[in-house]
This record gives sequence, C-alpha cells and structure tokens, in this order.
Amino acid sequence: MKSDDYLYIWQARDWPAWRYDLATLVQPLAAVSHAQGRLAGRLADVGVTLRVEASLLALTDDVVKTSEIEGEQLNVASVRSSIARRLGVDIGALAPLDRHVEGVVDMVLDATTNCNAPLTRDRLFGWHAALFPAGYSGLARIKVGGWRDDTAGAMQVISGPVGRQRVHYEAPPSARLEVETQRFIDWANSTSTLPPLIKAGLAHLWFVTLHPFDDGNGRIARAIGDLFLARVDGSPQRFYSLSAQIQRERKAYYDILEKTQKGNLDVNDWLVWFLATLHRSVDQAQQTLDTVLARTRFWHRWSTAPLNTRQIKLVNRMLDGFDGKLTSSKWAAIAKCSPDTALRDISDLLVRGVLRKSDAGGRSSSYELDNVNE
Repeated sequence: MKSDDYLYIWQARDWPAWRYDLATLVQPLAAVSHAQGRLAGRLADVGVTLRVEASLLALTDDVVKTSEIEGEQLNVASVRSSIARRLGVDIGALAPLDRHVEGVVDMVLDATTNCNAPLTRDRLFGWHAALFPAGYSGLARIKVGGWRDDTAGAMQVISGPVGRQRVHYEAPPSARLEVETQRFIDWANSTSTLPPLIKAGLAHLWFVTLHPFDDGNGRIARAIGDLFLARVDGSPQRFYSLSAQIQRERKAYYDILEKTQKGNLDVNDWLVWFLATLHRSVDQAQQTLDTVLARTRFWHRWSTAPLNTRQIKLVNRMLDGFDGKLTSSKWAAIAKCSPDTALRDISDLLVRGVLRKSDAGGRSSSYELDNVNE
C-alpha cells in the first residue's frame, strides 16, 4: 500500500529504492530473451543487405512513433532519408532536409549507435537541444539544453479542456533536479548485477518520473531505453522498435505510468508491462523481416520488367502493407497523376501479371499484388 503522507512516488522516504519480485519476472525475461535470440538467428541468415534494410525500417519506425506518442507527426520519407544519409544507405531519391526531423534522428542514432558511451548531463542536454532546434515547443518558448526551472509553475502532466483539466502526475520540483539527475546518471553508468532488461525498464521509468526538461521528456526516456536495449543486443543496429509498440498501446502505456508514479516503490507491474510490450515489439520485428524478404523476392522476380516511377512507388507501397483497398482513384491521388494515367499504369501491370483484381466486392474495382509470397 502507498503511504498516506505522499501522493507521488518521488516523495516516498526511501525514494528511489525500487522494489520488484525477480521470481515473477524470470519467465517474461526468459521469453523476451528467447524472442530476441530467434530474431538474431534469423537475421544472421539473411545477409548484410537485408539486415541493413530491416534496420532502416526499424529505425524509421522508432523515430516516427516516438514523436507520434507525443501527438507530433513527422514526415516518414524525411525520416527515412535522414537515417539513410547517416548510415550511408542508398535509397534512391532523398527527401528534402527537415531540421526538426534531423534532430530526432540525431538523438535516436546517438542513443543506439553510441550505446556503449556513458550517459552524461551534456549528452542529455545535446539530445534535448536537437529535439528543439529553434528553442520552441509549438508556440511556447522553452529552456533548451538545460534542466527546467519551474518559473511558470510545477511541471505537471495534464489532460482535458481548460477549466476541467485533470492532473495525472506532478514531477519533482526543479530545486531537486541537480541532485536527482546526477543520482540517475551515476546509476545508469554503474555496473550492477541487475538483469540488463530490468535496467532498461527502470531507466525509462526513472527518467520520465524525474521529467527534468520543459518538454521532450518522453522521447528522451524512450531513447535512454533504446540505449540500454542496444547494449543488451550487443549491436548498434536496431531491428525492433519499442517506441512503435508503445504507440500501438499508447493508452496502456500512460495508464501504467500513472499507476506506477502514484504508487509505492514496488514497480513490479511496470516491469511486467515493459517486458511484455518489449516481447511484442520483437515479435512485430519478425513481421517486418517478412515484409523485407517478400519485397526482395518480389523485385527479384520482376527485376527485368521496365516499370515506370509511378508503378514502382505504388508497388512498394503495397509491399509495405497498403491500408485499405487500392483503387484507380487512390492510385491517381498517391502517384499525383490523372485518372486515365492511373488506369493505364494499372492495366499494364494486370497484363504483365504484377497485379490482379481483388476478390473483394464493391462499386469500384480494387487491386492487389499477384503471388507476392511466391
């Protein structure tokens, strides 16, 4: 039970003496480790080129989704291009530079490719400055590259319309941040007997509980988690995205955070949730690898077919998993061409056997790839 003399976890007298029952975590720890091992074994068999493509997909997903959790939409093409530039991967035409996208990519790649470098105050400040290159969060000017000072009041996580707002959490006062953040950094860089996956889960929770910046705390907490997960994997290459899985389970994420931050220092439920979510993200990576392999087989089969740029773009969209039915009108909208041109593109692919009419009914014809898994 939580003591009656405090509301938030950081107010507990024994903060931050985390408590959990390792016996109840043994099975989920083993399950995640087994899933990671299966994925690593499969990746070892597919060759360098496919591993790079799978990593590019996972990193793109990670960058896009960690911002989406906070309600911010990044341009996927810009993110993919930014990562490809840094990794030296040729993906053809690159999207224009976007300074904000570049900052998020800088943070995520530094956390993962330099995962064995110590976590320092200056490194965290650099990540924060990269997230807010103009010094603004939306229209509000914020303190960038430094801990918050609470001049506008206590740091609170709130929701709801003005006048009926609900406070989900209130972070420690800024006067405590120098001591609190240094204690966290010292722990993060220390060697311990903690199972590495447990340390990753605690690091995420601890940092987001401190909430030391005016904005960007969730994204930086997830980057810290990625850093520890990269250390667990023993590789800077990322093949699964915990942020993407958290986005898929966003409500559950905020619910377990609020419950934990308003509870006592027994964080067993948080760790159970963290490990289960991580397991699902690794399983999702298996499906991503299936997509990469299907794309490779498909283009190998049609490598001699002279497709135009519109056809290549739409076929790749379908290989990535097109949302809904592909009709000629959607083709025209995505390819930015006339309806007549879209019909000619589609008819050409039908004749070649690249596309086929879908069996699904409806007032207009829809199309799908033919024998994509062969």
